[in-house]
Amino acid sequence: MIHLSNITKQHGSHLLFREAGFQILPGSRCGLVGPNGAGKTSIFRIIIGEEEVDGGEITCAKKTTIGYFSQDVGDMAGRSALEEVMAGSAETMRLAAELKEMEAAMCEPQSDDEMAALLERYGAAQEDFEHRGGYDLDTRAQTVLTGLGIGPDRYHHPVESFSGGWKMRIALARILTLKPDVLLLDEPTNHLDVESIIWLEEWLANEFDGALLMTSHDRDFMNRIVTRIIEVANKTVTTYGGNYDFYERERDIRREQLLASHKRQQDMLAKEEEFIARFAARASHAAQVQSRVKKIEKIERIEIPAEERVVRFEFGEPPRSGDDVVVMDGLAKSWQLPDGGEHPVFSGISGIIRRQNKVTVVGIIGPNGSGKTTLLRLLLGELAPRGGTIKLGSRQEVLYFDQMRAQLDLSRSVQDNVGEGNDTITINGKPRHIIGYLQDFLFSPERARSPVSILSGGERNRLLLAKLFTKPSNILVMDEPTNDLDAETLDLLEDLLLEYSGTLLLVSHDREFLNNVVTSTLVVGEDGRVREFVGGYDDWLRQAAADTPVISTPVKPVLDKAKSQKERARKLSFKEQRELDALPERIASLEEEQGHLHARLSDPEFYKSAGGEVARINGRLAELEQELVQTYERWEELEALKQ
Repeated sequence: MIHLSNITKQHGSHLLFREAGFQILPGSRCGLVGPNGAGKTSIFRIIIGEEEVDGGEITCAKKTTIGYFSQDVGDMAGRSALEEVMAGSAETMRLAAELKEMEAAMCEPQSDDEMAALLERYGAAQEDFEHRGGYDLDTRAQTVLTGLGIGPDRYHHPVESFSGGWKMRIALARILTLKPDVLLLDEPTNHLDVESIIWLEEWLANEFDGALLMTSHDRDFMNRIVTRIIEVANKTVTTYGGNYDFYERERDIRREQLLASHKRQQDMLAKEEEFIARFAARASHAAQVQSRVKKIEKIERIEIPAEERVVRFEFGEPPRSGDDVVVMDGLAKSWQLPDGGEHPVFSGISGIIRRQNKVTVVGIIGPNGSGKTTLLRLLLGELAPRGGTIKLGSRQEVLYFDQMRAQLDLSRSVQDNVGEGNDTITINGKPRHIIGYLQDFLFSPERARSPVSILSGGERNRLLLAKLFTKPSNILVMDEPTNDLDAETLDLLEDLLLEYSGTLLLVSHDREFLNNVVTSTLVVGEDGRVREFVGGYDDWLRQAAADTPVISTPVKPVLDKAKSQKERARKLSFKEQRELDALPERIASLEEEQGHLHARLSDPEFYKSAGGEVARINGRLAELEQELVQTYERWEELEALKQ
């Protein structure tokens, strides 16, 4: 349906990819992955014609309709939510009007030739109308809106009355209702709650039969939908068969194979060059030398990509907060309605969030509109309750990551947003130059001087993290921090949060992220009930299915009982994978030192002047034996976690 062949794309002097290509086949389900800034959004824009390429060509099958959902919803005003969704199918609605006109014309007297021509036009228009799903357009629009959380009672609300997150849902509904031949989705799960994400998974699986190309930070969502991965990284595009988990395994295998092939080639070239250098001056070997020179000149070199830079997060050392972080007693909240009435959000919440010696991460989940952000703002002291009391603990230093990134000034540069006009900042009591600090978060000096308005969504999230992490805190409140982050940054953020020594309150719809990070989960229901469960998202599902919640309203403190993340089955974290990768080299180094020391003790000449050296070597050998035992045990432990 769509074929990108030998595509080259640059942004100014920055090369995104060179001579890249892939195909989108009918009915295929493709995931687009890669680091932030690698060119994923550019590929979407190239396909729809919003960006031109610097080389190569794009071909598209005739009469192919393409629907593109991006993070920029544009201006929405002057229509109801349902009208806005229907407006996305303008061609289908035009065909409907044209069919009505032709039906009316058929009732008027005409010659046989005129009627035959009219019937031919009508048949072609009707076929196109049916192909576009015109006969169930209205029903489909309502079904999609409802599935994304906008029910019949809000169909006819003016679109400008909706918040930014709800407008994103309307924009997504507009594209899904169009039901195009090729659907391009750029982070479709942003601003969706878990219920809407599950509905979208089912709709894509059962209702949409076209081709799909999407990017998403939600690894669980990606795994359930895609059967092919297209990776944009290191200025190339590589295709992998299978879902995201398969891609990760296959990518690692390919990298290992590439490194092994590169090493073999380098060893071979070194031997050839050694031969040439040794015999170049000997006339008797001139022919052999010349032959080998030509041989290595013809060899196509195996290139390995430069080591990908990774984001380095570092928290300032937090001051110790009081043991009781939040104490709630009969907490209730409701909103005043225009008619003077009240809309209850939740009530009767009683409980204590306590600071733990180990990591304390409280996940907050629930449908959009159920009151998750309201609960956060109550915990932050930004809102006053309508009933009951909420008492915040002593010595609190709070940082707040808001999902709309309102703390960023789009008109100012990246470095000014973090440094507030200063060239240096202080991290853990040590001064750092702002440019060097931002490079830890993958912002080049040129990017650091750019206005925030030109950054991608993932870059803005990284910038907000960089801004927050300049300040020490013992309470970290994060509202949807994973939106737009690439997989590598997301893994590192998980590792960082597990090492945070304060208390973390986390709102997220990313199921895998919740499973990997949180120790207990608050579930905010639309009925105003707040229930708490031990563990992450999957733990909640199991306990809810068995109807055995740890906490039911009124809430009781159970955070002391929350089991450690280490006790739950999980995959290796980014840091653990790095540790596992380094262990073989560590073992080899220890064994090499061990062999060297044994060789010294085996040498009779050694004892003639050894003195106290014998005792030192024997002591070191005992240490090495213990280190090797521990290292092998750690290797087996990490390998077992991979299973």
